[in-house]
Amino acid sequence: MTLEPCDRCEEILQDFLDRTLTNEEWAEAETHLGDCDYCRRRYRFEETLRRYVKLSAVERMPPGLMAKLEQLRGLDATA
Repeated sequence: MTLEPCDRCEEILQDFLDRTLTNEEWAEAETHLGDCDYCRRRYRFEETLRRYVKLSAVERMPPGLMAKLEQLRGLDATA
């Protein structure tokens, strides 16, 4: 059974976003995204979703935590 281009692109979309495709697969996906509105919209949605997830997962280190960790590390080295 031969996959239709949209099926193939759907199959490799996450790897395309992760940049883990072979050069041949990358070129195939890139060409298809240039030609197919549905897949291009799907790609943009997934890319935006990943960006928002990444931004929401960032937690800042509380002030002074690094100094406390360094102090604890120093205590372990002398034990």
